[in-house]
Amino acid sequence: MPTAERYLKPSDLPAEIPVFPLRGAILLPRASLPLNVFEPRYLTMVDWALRHDRVIGIIQPTGGAEDEESPLGKDFDLRSVGCVGRLTTYQELDDGRQVITLTGIARFQVLEELRADTPFRLMQVGYDRFEGDFEHGRGEDAVDRERLLSVLRKYLDANRLQGDWNSIVRASSELLINALSVMSPYGPEEKQALLEASDLKSRADVLIALAEMEMASGGGEAGGTLQ
Repeated sequence: MPTAERYLKPSDLPAEIPVFPLRGAILLPRASLPLNVFEPRYLTMVDWALRHDRVIGIIQPTGGAEDEESPLGKDFDLRSVGCVGRLTTYQELDDGRQVITLTGIARFQVLEELRADTPFRLMQVGYDRFEGDFEHGRGEDAVDRERLLSVLRKYLDANRLQGDWNSIVRASSELLINALSVMSPYGPEEKQALLEASDLKSRADVLIALAEMEMASGGGEAGGTLQ
């Protein structure tokens, strides 16, 4: 059963989930996030998720050193909002690493941390605040798609990035906006603003504003391909 058909309302998701704290990383409904898992605590978390509901929450840490992608221990603070995803691809490599993909389902609000004898963190979460995330394509009609595509094309040109424009044009506004938000190169605060945007139009507006500010500041030295 496709992920979008498996989870239609908040009660379809578990209230207790493992979370993967990653600074500068977000997940959004129906977008994909590939991850290369190698730390023992998170290898254990993936195994745990496979034995249970196959879901993992992505959330940003606020504690720990700023250069730590995922701080050690369990005492560092976390953001109050993250996004849960289903483990949709899994590959175990010969060196012990796991290459996985999470497909976003819905954002969540952290309610409390559970005391658990696990090397990773378990949280009690609520989804009711983000009930609209379960509705595929909600808010697409309000998005200024023409402006979004115009700014995206200018951003790609300014950063010497190549993209599959035919696929971009064919993508739904929801998929385009959420995928761009997940893969965008911005910092933790900007990424959290994209995550917590109240609706699809607001998220598109944040994306446009960030891109325009970067171009105005003279950014454009990257080069490469937008996947």
